[in-house]
Amino acid sequence: MGYASAEYFIAGTATAYTSAGALTTDGKWTVTPGDTAAYKTRIVVHRPIDPQRFNGTAVVEWLNVSGGRDTAPDWIYTHTELIRSGYAWVGVSAQIVGVDGGGSLLGLPGAPLKTADPERYGSLVHPGDSFSYDIFSQAAQAVRHPIGPSPLGDLRIAALLAAGESQSAFRLVTYINAVHPLARIYDGYLVHSRGGGGIAAAPLSEAPQPVITTPDTAPTRDDLDVPVLTLQTETDLTFLESVAARQPDTARFRLWEVAGTAHADTYVAGVGITDLGDSPTAARLVITKSAVPGVTCRAPINSGPHHFVAKAAIAALNRWVRQGTPPPLAPHLEVSADPPYALAHDAHGNALGGIRTPQVDVPIATFSGDGRGSIVCLLFGMTTPFAAPTLADLYPTNDAYVTAFNAATDRAVQAGFILGPDAALMTAAATTAIPE
Repeated sequence: MGYASAEYFIAGTATAYTSAGALTTDGKWTVTPGDTAAYKTRIVVHRPIDPQRFNGTAVVEWLNVSGGRDTAPDWIYTHTELIRSGYAWVGVSAQIVGVDGGGSLLGLPGAPLKTADPERYGSLVHPGDSFSYDIFSQAAQAVRHPIGPSPLGDLRIAALLAAGESQSAFRLVTYINAVHPLARIYDGYLVHSRGGGGIAAAPLSEAPQPVITTPDTAPTRDDLDVPVLTLQTETDLTFLESVAARQPDTARFRLWEVAGTAHADTYVAGVGITDLGDSPTAARLVITKSAVPGVTCRAPINSGPHHFVAKAAIAALNRWVRQGTPPPLAPHLEVSADPPYALAHDAHGNALGGIRTPQVDVPIATFSGDGRGSIVCLLFGMTTPFAAPTLADLYPTNDAYVTAFNAATDRAVQAGFILGPDAALMTAAATTAIPE
């Protein structure tokens, strides 16, 4: 693919933050530096080998540790767009669970770095998640203003975008609201699949520092000097109750809610890992896979348009930061106003409102953010293919389906929610989606 991958250790002295006043429900929190501690952690870098291919933007991802190990969901969801458009990507082991261990939010067996390879990672030192926010800032400094070897070689950085999905998105909300006004190192943020309070799973200060109580509902503060794009799935609105933190779009904030999507899906569970950007499997419109690594679910997990819209989101955020062009405004999903939050659905079971894609507007399956079984399966949603009689009623011929699908794809591209190269993959997949 014309990219190089490398791993670096970064070390320094990190600072914990403590609250300097009452935490408010508008996200405008004030913090002051607290204790300091030495740390040594690692970053992973993917970058173009040819400097001429570099587009000037590096995406720095807060690696997710929900499964008791470092994972990179935003790299998986967006990597084909990052590679074809010449981004650099940096994954940061910001939290102690990824380095030393400490349990899994999903009940999966952990595999921290020191356990996975004691010889390679035995020298790492993580003083605790109280210091994770400053470690994330210093990782950006190590990329933008390196002391010693440059992780990006001779590449010249024009913009640094921070990204985090799920548990990492919860922590990014805290980082944006409380730490960004002090650090001011990132030029924009992709907050991907956050919860409503969010911060309860990512307190402002943690062991070894005292835990600070955070509000149940936490919007993004509205006085930022950099853009924030928040990308949400059906699961995030209902199961994670992010609907409680909805806020209006502004000159510095965009909220994208995507119909037919789950918090996680077939793409992040395995399909996307081998996708080079032209994978027929990745472009398939319906995948009936019920296995998540380490877990078998009671129904096929979601295979909706999540990753296609995520690629459009990172491209939109980059344009916003680099060119000043804001992303398109997106309609919200239709959801009940009070808990337990429930989505409104059409006659075929697909969600109403939100960002529309051909997968839900010209459907051959129901794509739901509600899963069945364990917490892992709940997060991975469901795919329910339509029976043959339903398909025959909806689309008398394959040409009728393809024509409608192509028109819906064009609408999604024109709206700015699907990128042209991905639209080409989707329309090619549609030609064989319904058996003759």
